[in-house]
Amino acid sequence: MNAIIRGKPDNLDAIGERFDRARLAQPVFLNSVPKAGTHLIRNIMRMFVARDQHWPGEYIQHALLARSREAFRPDKPMISWGHMLFSDESAVALRDVRHIVLVRDPYDWVLARTRFYLSDEFQGRLNHIKDGGAAIEDVIMMMILGAHGAVPDLRDVFSMNAVAWMGSRAVIVRYEDIVENLKDLGSRRAEAFFGRLLADCGLELPADWRERVEAGADRRESRTASENLKVTAEVPKVLSDVHKRVVDYHVPGLRALLGYA
Repeated sequence: MNAIIRGKPDNLDAIGERFDRARLAQPVFLNSVPKAGTHLIRNIMRMFVARDQHWPGEYIQHALLARSREAFRPDKPMISWGHMLFSDESAVALRDVRHIVLVRDPYDWVLARTRFYLSDEFQGRLNHIKDGGAAIEDVIMMMILGAHGAVPDLRDVFSMNAVAWMGSRAVIVRYEDIVENLKDLGSRRAEAFFGRLLADCGLELPADWRERVEAGADRRESRTASENLKVTAEVPKVLSDVHKRVVDYHVPGLRALLGYA
């Protein structure tokens, strides 16, 4: 059974019409570790790129690469998004694309992944763990070590969706840096941060950038924001010390490599 992700559509296409959005000269791909904040960076960037250059198809993943190559055409640049693991095929497909890779602190990622798998919005092979079917501590362990035949482990996800791209021309962006700068949009630090993000996408920072960022980052428009998920069990807000030690045992050095330790 293939996983199904449900949720209401957002209104950002209509909201974006109030901005004079720029045109891309080169394709841009917003890649991310799944559950690292994909909707956040995607929705922000939608406020800066002309609507007809938004990829109209599904989230691009390796299994869908063959039918998604139109997103990466240099003669018809578009901004697209997805979860593309590293491989020979994806490296070739993204050779001439401006490539952003979004990562997240593995400690927080485990909890975000737990909330998602326990939500009504996710329908897949682990539905039987919802509504208390499995203890929350055990579900968290599944998010770290994997569930046999159903869910890949943390090492596999981060190795192929993040670490492997670090040695390429991809630009690594941390979810936490986006969130921190959203809290301080009036600062020069935030202006520099979003200016770099746009420059990495081949765009200039417009005068009304703050209004655009605020519009795109509106959590009411994100179907996967934690408060918009119908979670079937209570998930801790902070990973326990034991689970943190399990993460460190499972992926020693990963948090340091990503700049979190």
